[in-house]
Amino acid sequence: MRLYDTARREIVPFEPGPTVLMYTCGITPYDATHLGHAATFLAYDVLQRRLLDLGHEVKCVRNVTDVDDPLFAKAREVGVHYLDLAAGEEARFEADMAALEMLPMHSTPRASSAIADIRGFIGMVLDRGFAYQAGGNVYFDVAKFPEFGSVSHYTEDEMVAFARERGGNVDDPNKRHPLDFVLWQTSTGDEPSWDTMWGPGRPGWHIECSALALRELGSTIDLHGGGSDLIFPHHECERAQSEAATGLPFVRHWMHVAMVFMDGHKMSKSRGNLVFVDTLRRQWDPRVIRLGILAHHYRTEWEWNDGIMPAAAQRLAAWQGAGEADDPAVLDDVRARLDDDLDTPGALAVIDAASRAGRGVTGAAALVGVRLI
Repeated sequence: MRLYDTARREIVPFEPGPTVLMYTCGITPYDATHLGHAATFLAYDVLQRRLLDLGHEVKCVRNVTDVDDPLFAKAREVGVHYLDLAAGEEARFEADMAALEMLPMHSTPRASSAIADIRGFIGMVLDRGFAYQAGGNVYFDVAKFPEFGSVSHYTEDEMVAFARERGGNVDDPNKRHPLDFVLWQTSTGDEPSWDTMWGPGRPGWHIECSALALRELGSTIDLHGGGSDLIFPHHECERAQSEAATGLPFVRHWMHVAMVFMDGHKMSKSRGNLVFVDTLRRQWDPRVIRLGILAHHYRTEWEWNDGIMPAAAQRLAAWQGAGEADDPAVLDDVRARLDDDLDTPGALAVIDAASRAGRGVTGAAALVGVRLI
């Protein structure tokens, strides 16, 4: 299998051991699952299916960020406790994932479950000299980590711009450098707060995933994934603080899924240009939704349009009308497409051609997660 590695900026062999350790950044549970979420998690679902098909054991962890600014803001807006809001939205998300027949995760830990781990992790970073205290907060000192920027390969000006856009608070007067990021921060009046030796407060966004990955999978993981909007600052910061804490490589392979667009802009909750999975499920077979998404390569940005679901429905009907006897040659052709940087459009085209020829495609369809029987 060959996959594109974000940090190396090329398609390279992906050759894990018998057990594959994967971590994918999950949702901040303050609204329903949209197509951008589904596209991201479907890519890793198909990857897991192929790895299992190759004989690997796969341990995939997908976290729930239930301690974060957007969740607190939405809870204030609707007048509920933030954990009640998170629990309800997490249940909706899991229902959508089940409907799309995603493989079960090894674990789905919540950030709120890891406060003790986070405190210990920050202590490790401080003890190794990569962090400092200022203004009641604890910051990672990027000047102490020369490799900072080697996941994204952005220039410093680009990193500052992205940090400003994505909640990095680059103008914080307590920072030594605009790109320094919070490991622990003081809480405002209605936010949760935990006691530490650095004072009461709550964890920063990035530290949550590092602590959970370390707790659930160990110091070094085979593959880390998420949407491409997480490359910076989230994954860049994760890598820096994790390696600062442990002194070991954090991730062997970085895999990111491109954004889904609508009306010319990336689907985002802040903009409101969203297509929700639970809305689509009221009209379409979940297998149709799955096929509509997998028709696009995971590294290619694509735009939602009203023709996607009807075309996917026609594809499903054609597959269901193919011959009943399974054709192992079709399955091998699909395996070859998936091994080529997870080429799901190519895999679907293979199954299309086989179904038109009356060849059995049940096993091939199952490999991309589509049940025909």
